[in-house]
Amino acid sequence: MQTIFVMVKCALGEAYKVADCLVQDVEKVSEVHSISGQYDLLVKCYLEDGTDSGRFVTEEIQRLAGIRDTFTLIAYKAFA
Repeated sequence: MQTIFVMVKCALGEAYKVADCLVQDVEKVSEVHSISGQYDLLVKCYLEDGTDSGRFVTEEIQRLAGIRDTFTLIAYKAFA
């Protein structure tokens, strides 16, 4: 299982709609948090091993209405 975090910049006034859509419609999305700074949302996703993370982001996240920009971080290890 691979974990990625996608920071999402939304169109003005669209962050809550985008967050709802991500949670409801994108199966691999685990959590969505509103954040401060240059981006509006932080999206935690779990991808099956071998999944092309670039294709996932460009086809399943960036195409959603209200999303203007993304920045993706790939996580190597989780510490408990």
